[in-house]
Amino acid sequence: MSRVLADRLKQLQDSIAAACARVGRPEKSVQLIVVTKTAPPEDIKEVIRLGCTELGENRVQRLRQVAEDINAFLAENAENPDIPKEVHWHMIGHLQRNKVKAALKYSRLIHSVDTLRLAEEINSCAYHLGQHVDVLLQVNCSGEPQKYGVPVGAAMYMAEQIATMPNLRLIGLMTMAPLTMDKDRVRACFARAREIFEEIRAEKVVGSKFKHLSMGMSQDYPIAIEEGATMLRIGSALFA
Repeated sequence: MSRVLADRLKQLQDSIAAACARVGRPEKSVQLIVVTKTAPPEDIKEVIRLGCTELGENRVQRLRQVAEDINAFLAENAENPDIPKEVHWHMIGHLQRNKVKAALKYSRLIHSVDTLRLAEEINSCAYHLGQHVDVLLQVNCSGEPQKYGVPVGAAMYMAEQIATMPNLRLIGLMTMAPLTMDKDRVRACFARAREIFEEIRAEKVVGSKFKHLSMGMSQDYPIAIEEGATMLRIGSALFA
């Protein structure tokens, strides 16, 4: 399986580089977040061996289990020069307020802040833990009722509110495109996210760290890159 994973990762990296080249972006302007939610432990360890250190999980319980396992793996291999010294976890799925404290123990960045109450809970927990937490505002740019995320029209207000919270750092937006073969619909969703991102930045309600667009998954990441994504959340393209 290690050879298969290495080949898939190389194909993915080449595809990301090609998409960047099409729009004149440096390849390093796009960060790959490997989504591990369906992967067995050995495959996760293998992608770490291959140099992937930004990892994402959808559920807090799974995040806790996998992060503890990987922490033990890294500790066991602390003297191995071929294995990274640390990895960074991203909480990319819907986050319930009663799971915030557990999420903060493991995650470097929370992509899915979708309500004011959730932002307030993260800010409160971060204060009591003595942390400053990086977050992304999730915006429902597709308008699909089954998707989480603040409505497009509320994004500016939410960004302004989060920017006032002393223990949060709003560093960008996250969105999910419709699961469809219609590339025009997908592109329109990502383009709208970029427009909202630029509008918020132009209003100067956020700080200099506001520079990320988390959008694009295994089925649509080339379009996301073309529309300005800085973070890709990719799992099945590697672990299919």
